[in-house]
Amino acid sequence: MANHKAPAHRELKPEELRWKCNPEIFEFESTEDLEPIEGILGQERALKAIRLGVDLRSPGYNIYIAGLSGSGKATTVKKMLEKITAKCPELHDYAYVNNFKDPDQPMLLKFPKGRAKEFRQELQSAIEILKQRIPLALESDLYLTRKKNLIDEYNQKEQELMNSFDRELRKKGFSLGQIKVGEVIRPDILPLIDGNPVPIFQIEELVTQNKISKEQAQEIFRQYQDNQQDLQMLFKKGLKISQEFQEKLQQLERDSAEIIVKGIFEGLKEKYGSNSVLNFLNQVEENILSNIQIFKGVKPLGETTQQGVEIDYFSDYDVNIILDNSETTECPVIIETNPTFVNLFGTIERVSDGHGGWYSDYTNIKAGSLLKANGGYLVLNVIHLFEEPGVWKTLKRVLTYNKLEIQESPFLFSLSSTSLKPQPIDIDTKVILIGSQIIYSYLSEREYDFKKMFKVKADFDYEINRTDHNIQDYAKVIKKLIKEENLLEFDKSAIAYLMEISAIFAGRQDKLSTRFSRIADVMREASFWAKDDGQNIVSDFHVQKAFRMAKDRHGMLESKITEMYKDNLILIDTQGERVGQINGLAVYDADFYSFGRPTRITATVSLGSGAIINVEREAGMSGRHYNKGVLIISGYFRETFGQDMPLSFNANLVFEQSYGMVEGDSASCTEIFALLSVLSNLPLKQSIAVTGSLNQKGDVQPIGGVNEKIEGFFDICKLQGLTGTQGVIFPVQNIRDLMLKEEVIEAVKKGIFHLYPISRVEEGIEILTGVKAGKKTAKGYEPGSVFYLVEKRIRELYEKSRQVRTQNNNQQKKKSKK
Repeated sequence: MANHKAPAHRELKPEELRWKCNPEIFEFESTEDLEPIEGILGQERALKAIRLGVDLRSPGYNIYIAGLSGSGKATTVKKMLEKITAKCPELHDYAYVNNFKDPDQPMLLKFPKGRAKEFRQELQSAIEILKQRIPLALESDLYLTRKKNLIDEYNQKEQELMNSFDRELRKKGFSLGQIKVGEVIRPDILPLIDGNPVPIFQIEELVTQNKISKEQAQEIFRQYQDNQQDLQMLFKKGLKISQEFQEKLQQLERDSAEIIVKGIFEGLKEKYGSNSVLNFLNQVEENILSNIQIFKGVKPLGETTQQGVEIDYFSDYDVNIILDNSETTECPVIIETNPTFVNLFGTIERVSDGHGGWYSDYTNIKAGSLLKANGGYLVLNVIHLFEEPGVWKTLKRVLTYNKLEIQESPFLFSLSSTSLKPQPIDIDTKVILIGSQIIYSYLSEREYDFKKMFKVKADFDYEINRTDHNIQDYAKVIKKLIKEENLLEFDKSAIAYLMEISAIFAGRQDKLSTRFSRIADVMREASFWAKDDGQNIVSDFHVQKAFRMAKDRHGMLESKITEMYKDNLILIDTQGERVGQINGLAVYDADFYSFGRPTRITATVSLGSGAIINVEREAGMSGRHYNKGVLIISGYFRETFGQDMPLSFNANLVFEQSYGMVEGDSASCTEIFALLSVLSNLPLKQSIAVTGSLNQKGDVQPIGGVNEKIEGFFDICKLQGLTGTQGVIFPVQNIRDLMLKEEVIEAVKKGIFHLYPISRVEEGIEILTGVKAGKKTAKGYEPGSVFYLVEKRIRELYEKSRQVRTQNNNQQKKKSKK
């Protein structure tokens, strides 16, 4: 029976293969006549979200800006924040001071903007005044008279105590005197011999001289020992009188200095009336009055620390201003490009003592970007937050509790850590993270509190609609870059070609890319080539050259793979016909651009149970989407041919010479055609490559990378020789994505390369075999059609399978009887 010839199918016309921008739509001759656009193009949704996040100062309304790199996120945020001044909350200064009650917990002082510097200067002035006035007060006649009276009173009490004790001793034949022991003179009890006091150690000598008897000497020793307890009591009473004197003397000093100290600090208390400042000033007053000897110029014992560092006793009264907003006139906007732990949160620095040791105090506390942006905005690239341990975790903690605790980095190696724990600071910083959609999705899924902290998401689109209005605005964006980077002016032909490149980057005829960084690269290089040619204006020739040269620079991988086709290391046929063999199309990602190349796909069938074996999956070389595509093929065969009989065959599908991971479902159409070919025994045209996804009902679905795939097959056909029959089958939905290079368009125009858009499997198999696909009737598929031949072969395989099963059963029965 002769096969039915397939009907002719639609081919694309050259004008459908690429959108071309007509330079005449521009009213200017060059960008010299244009004004640059202010703001950003085509990101209205993102701008609304950013405005909400910027203006709404409530807990958790931090902003995450998502989008592809190069779409202008950072530039937009910076310019928007620069305009914000009126709605900025009141700014403050922050300082740490010594906590005299607990030096390990420095006190935080918060001042209105610009007042911290004034407070430090006035406190320093107050200390300098006290250095002068306290010594003067302690040298006044009144003070000296009162001090003399205290000394006289002390001397009198001490003398009366001594005289009273001496009188009691004389009644017992002793007196109170002094002896010299080495270089020390101390009081002692002296026996009276013939009315003269004699040291106790000379008594033995008097016995030897027969001036006293041995019995008298023993009695003297006994009474001497008895009076020693009274002498000790005398010492205690004397010490008590001395302590009382010292206390009265200190109190006299304190009373004399207190009037001066309180008088000076009263003005500071009135001017800086916050509770924290009053608490600190009260502590300073008390510390000064308790350490008047410092102001007298007499230092306490020990002029160095244990580490050998010279002590500055007045440093305790310093004010460590960690944030001074005195010269800040607008809302603080900080773009932190290096958010390390120290740069972001601040630190407590440690200072060498010069002897191998380290120390720190409240003067070593330093602020980070988070505090410097307090009351304003802090812009961070989210990926940098994960480059140093602890940064992301600490940032989350700060944003959760709105409190910043400055500490040294817990992840830096150190022999000893500081014990300082400064008081926490209330934080009102609006944090703006810039990152990709992938990172946002990951954090939303893995960090349960992420969305509570970043309630505003601003999505930057990577493309905009290609409208006449947007094209005109796009030209103004180009003018803006020309002005900012002092490039050569572009004529309207260059602008038109840049629009086409933008559509190529967007991958759609009706879209323009908003990844302006890529367009900017082409513009810079086009300006360079124009200067290199001695031109003072950039034309479309220079833009084309820049685009081509950029691809050439990054084209080593493409060249190496093409060389393998040329040397027949990768086998591919672009002519003739083969059963069960077809050309699929794959996309390779290079660092700057992607490119396509054909790959041979083969199919084989045998008796079996209807399993379609994916060799890539069995070898562990396929991804989930590819595996899904193979399972869909199984569903299609059961739907199309398995309604009246079981599928009694097994099929093998292989990507020949594939040694890497295979991913995506864009080869499912190709694999269907290979299976239909091997089952129908109809050869497929090797001059036509196929790409397209498939559903179980036989509908062809759009795929990605259509331009790269078509151009890749064209390049190999050109390499092996264009015959006029070559072409590509692809989904009809991808027509609007076509932005093919001029060489392909010219080949189509000459009729030596063909592009076939299809929407059903039937269309593709008819183009590849030249045989009608066939429609289902009550008696089966139309005789002489592809599907008829497939169904016939499946039925034959089913009958053979039944025969094999019957033979096996008979053999089993014979063995059982034996």
